[in-house]
Amino acid sequence: MRPNARRTTLADIAQAAGVSVATVSKVLNGRGDVAPHTRTRVQELLHQHEYLAPVLRHIEAVESPTIEVQFKGALKSYVAETLEGIIDSAAELGASVVISRASRAPHWARDLVSAGRRAVIAITSVYTTAHLNELARSGLPLVVLDPLHLPDGRVNSVGATNFAGGLAATQHLLSLGHRRVAYLGGPAMAVCNQARMHGYRAAMEAGGEQVPDVYIRPGEFTYESGLLGATALLDLREPPTAIFAGNDEIALGAVETARTRGLRVPEDLSVVGFDDTSLAQMASPPLTTVRQPLREMGSAALRTALRLANGEKVESHHIELATELVVRTSTAPPRAGTQARG
Repeated sequence: MRPNARRTTLADIAQAAGVSVATVSKVLNGRGDVAPHTRTRVQELLHQHEYLAPVLRHIEAVESPTIEVQFKGALKSYVAETLEGIIDSAAELGASVVISRASRAPHWARDLVSAGRRAVIAITSVYTTAHLNELARSGLPLVVLDPLHLPDGRVNSVGATNFAGGLAATQHLLSLGHRRVAYLGGPAMAVCNQARMHGYRAAMEAGGEQVPDVYIRPGEFTYESGLLGATALLDLREPPTAIFAGNDEIALGAVETARTRGLRVPEDLSVVGFDDTSLAQMASPPLTTVRQPLREMGSAALRTALRLANGEKVESHHIELATELVVRTSTAPPRAGTQARG
C-alpha cells in the first residue's frame, strides 16, 4: 500500500489515445467540451495505465497532508468519539482531515489521489479484495479502525482487546452471583463481535456455567437490535438475570425493554455494555460497560496513516489497545432465588 515509485505522465496518456495533452487535461478536470467517444477512450487509458494526477509532485513542500476518513452508516456516538481522536491528533501534527461516508463509485481511490489525499482511514468499514487492489494501484495507504472482518495482510488496522473485554464483563457478572448470563451481540461474523462473544464464553466455561444456545443472540450494533434481542431473551421460560451487550446502544435497548416490562435495572436485570461512549454515562441508570479507548484508537490510526503516507514502515500491521471494565450502577447481585436454574 505504498505510493507507486513511477507514475504514468499526462503525455503518455495523450500519446496512447492519439489526442493532445490539453484534451486529456480536460477529461481529468471534467470539462464538457470533449467528444463522448474520446472521453471514454481517455478514461479507459487513465485506468489502464493507473494514472495518478500530479497533485503530490511536490509533496515535500506540502505543510498539511490530507487524510480521508470514511465511515459507513449513521454518525453515532462510537464514530463521533473516534473522529475526535483523529481530528485532535491531526491538529497536533499539522495534518488535515476530510470526513466522508464510504464511497464505492468507479475509480474512487484514484479520485481521492487526484483530490490530494495521502491516505485513507476507514472506521468499521468492509473492504473487498477489489477495493484493496484499487487502493494499491492508486498508491493510497489504508488504515482500518476497529475492522468488522479480518483485514487483508496488506492492510494496517487499529482495534482493542475485545476478547479481554468480553471476559472481564462476564467475570464481573459472575462475581456478583449471576449464573444465567446472556450475550446480546452485533453481527455474527464481525471480528469484534466474535472476540467479545468468545470472551463471554470463556468466562462462563471457567465459572462452570453452561451456555444455552438461546442465550447467545447476534444482531446489529443498534439500539433497535437491543430492543428486539432483549425481548426474545426475556420471553424465555428461564430468562437471564444478566445481559452482556456487544455495545452500549444494544445495552440501552435492553434496559428500555426491561423498563417497559416493569423490570428494574439492576434489581431485576443487570446489564453491561461495551465501548463506554457518552451514552453510557447519560443512561439511567448509568451503564456498567467495557471501555474501548476510542479517542486513543482514532489517534493511533491517524499517526499510522501519516507514517504510511510518508513511506515509513510500521512495526506491526495491527495495533491493539487495552480495554477496561467501568463499573457503574446498571449491575448488582441477582435477587434471592433467581440465580438457580430450574
